Amino acid sequence: MSTWRRRLGIGAVALVSGVLLSACASPDLEKPGARRADVLARLGAPHSTTALEGNRERLLYSTLPAGRRVFHLDFDGAGRLERVEQVLTLARFSGIALNTWTQADVERTFGPPMLVERVARFDGDIWTYRFMDDYEPRMAHIHIDRAGTVRQLVFSDDQPPGDDRDL
Repeated sequence: MSTWRRRLGIGAVALVSGVLLSACASPDLEKPGARRADVLARLGAPHSTTALEGNRERLLYSTLPAGRRVFHLDFDGAGRLERVEQVLTLARFSGIALNTWTQADVERTFGPPMLVERVARFDGDIWTYRFMDDYEPRMAHIHIDRAGTVRQLVFSDDQPPGDDRDL
């Protein structure tokens, strides 16, 4: 085999290996004690960063709009990973305090929504998040008024396009 073909083959293997390795990087695979810099090198930039009490920090990674998971990665003051939590759950959505939570609270907790839409009967935006409730695909619809206050939370089943279960 010629040298250029061998180099091309080695380059292709390296490229495929790199893609496969990066595809394996996922927030839920990170282990407590990991250094912040190492986590960032593996996962890339988070959607958002939030300062927590005690010089701690939270990085938020989202798989939306196509996915159904959002992760909080909490780091201690020394930059070591304390915990990883997947927050798109029925329990977390049910913890939203109507008429108290704001749009900023929703985004800080769940990240950007999959969909933002408006309807005639509500004067504000409806933020929609996909999530899994046990093994059932669901959606949470958070109604946020023009002042930025959460007024209503509605859950619905999430049927994939082309699903004809209702026909």
